[in-house]
Amino acid sequence: MPESDIISWAEGSWTHAPADLASAAEHLDVTAVEGSDAWRHTAYGFVHDTEHALLAPLAVGEAMDVSFRAPWDGQFDQAGIFVRIDDEHWIKAGIEYADDHLGLGAVVTDIRSDWSVGYVDDWHGSEITVRVSRWPDAVIVRARADDGDWRLVRVAPFDGDAAASAGPFLAGPTRAGLVVRFTRWTRSAADIALH
Repeated sequence: MPESDIISWAEGSWTHAPADLASAAEHLDVTAVEGSDAWRHTAYGFVHDTEHALLAPLAVGEAMDVSFRAPWDGQFDQAGIFVRIDDEHWIKAGIEYADDHLGLGAVVTDIRSDWSVGYVDDWHGSEITVRVSRWPDAVIVRARADDGDWRLVRVAPFDGDAAASAGPFLAGPTRAGLVVRFTRWTRSAADIALH
């Protein structure tokens, strides 16, 4: 992976304020508000735009990595990285705990949301890193547990002419008290290949 620059927690702005924050130089502990989530229309019929995302600019040709840990014990607990153009055009990618399984996936929203997910139960207890690379016409999502191999999660169309921002995100759709520890937030050059 290319050389990366650390992004300070203070450089970002929240889409929606979390319930609580505790920061240190090496990590940021964030507590989700009960009922927070991000989704638009598809299959469920509702719109939720109450996620907690700490965003900084992401240009075409750049990548962003977010690393984190969480207890993964509440239905639909989720954390990862959020990439946003506006309320109707965004991507959330990372981990969601649902039906007693840890799922690695992405929700890509272009007015309506879709969802792709696969089980990664062996990632329980790991530090997870999600990486997005912004190309002129796409966002490439990769992830890994600890220092393991990167896995390609998604290749998603994304408007290269639009201003976008990205950064750590979490949501606690069904409970209060989800605390995610974000351990790293960096920016680097985008990956130049899919394989």
